Amino acid sequence: MLPSDVPTILLSDGAVMPQLGLGVWQTPADETADVVRDALAAGYRSVDTASIYRNEEGVGRALEGRDDVFLTTKLWNEDQGYDAALRAFDASLERLGRNSVDLYLIHWPAPKRDLYVDSWRALIRLKEEGRARSIGVSNFLPEHIERLIAETGEKPVLNQIELHPHFQQREARTFHAFHDVATESWSPLGRGRLLDDPTLVGIAERYGKTVAQVILRWHIECKLIVIPKSVRPERLRENLDVFDFRLDEEDLAAIAALDKAEGRGGPDPMTADF
Repeated sequence: MLPSDVPTILLSDGAVMPQLGLGVWQTPADETADVVRDALAAGYRSVDTASIYRNEEGVGRALEGRDDVFLTTKLWNEDQGYDAALRAFDASLERLGRNSVDLYLIHWPAPKRDLYVDSWRALIRLKEEGRARSIGVSNFLPEHIERLIAETGEKPVLNQIELHPHFQQREARTFHAFHDVATESWSPLGRGRLLDDPTLVGIAERYGKTVAQVILRWHIECKLIVIPKSVRPERLRENLDVFDFRLDEEDLAAIAALDKAEGRGGPDPMTADF
């Protein structure tokens, strides 16, 4: 797999982001550097971490001396607020061993704290300083993004949300497309719950692919950015091996029918406040 084989997404600020990258949520801190190095060797050129993952140091060690990897990290809820966000960003840079990141996200809106607009103003400053080349959000609902735009005039380039065939987030994706906000999928495989789905199993058998590969291909064809997580070298390679086939219209229709109103597996952004 060559890095050039991974398609890219043009963000609204002109930045170019690989459409498939590595997520390191729940990757043990003492394993992270090796996992990221294995991913780079396989052809990954995008890594997504966060301060709350407690593994930024490992990501930084793996990326030392590399300037060809799109790096994302995130602001945690307890660090929201203008000054606190600036301090948290500095701490993330120190752990990563970097002078800047490609993308910095507010991890959750945490609406009960009501600090996400002040946090967003801090991210705007970081972008103006060039230390966060692009800025965005994660787990924001349309109403939260609308408020950011209304109160600051600056829209996020991306919203990272839970998204998979059982929870397809069509309303959010429509809103994002209207505002030219890229959609990035976390938990793209539904935390493994989709791997036995009969529809997906049937599609995978027809293509000679795994169910995980079919799901990741679905994300790609839906123009979503996707960041599957794995710590196993063979699975890292498998997750990247999704660019030699295409789903047909019948497949896409069958997957569209898998959407469930109760398909969310993670926290609700309206109530989540860790």
